Amino acid sequence: MNEQKQLIIGWKEWGALPELGIQRIHMKTDTGAKTSAIHTIEYALYEKDDEEWVRFVVAPVQDDDDSQIECHLPVKDKRTVTNSGGMKTHRIVVETLLHIGDLQKRIELTLACRKKMKFRMLLGRQAMQGMSVRPDKAHLIKPPTKTKP
Repeated sequence: MNEQKQLIIGWKEWGALPELGIQRIHMKTDTGAKTSAIHTIEYALYEKDDEEWVRFVVAPVQDDDDSQIECHLPVKDKRTVTNSGGMKTHRIVVETLLHIGDLQKRIELTLACRKKMKFRMLLGRQAMQGMSVRPDKAHLIKPPTKTKP
């Protein structure tokens, strides 16, 4: 049997979302969440080439809403998401590239206000396919280095 070695991650890790211009983001892993989510300050839908797109502003650094990045991606879906408290919200879903350790993969991200949450990004179980989580460990993966523009 030809098995690939699984990436082992902790309950919190550093990653990058290069298509969004995010060189480094602190993520909480959450096997209870199906889809990943990123802190979004605002968003607006628009049409481009007969396709629905979204312009959204993210603040990827915790406790720093002044460091903002404007992003543009096609809308992949619109979904109703239920949080752990049973509250339902309607969210925009986009797809982007995640870098974590040596792994690069396309993941779905929902756009959500996570201002009151400790982590600006939640890594859900769909994005963790091919990974194993060690809930008793943190930062098992070397963080991406930030480069100056």
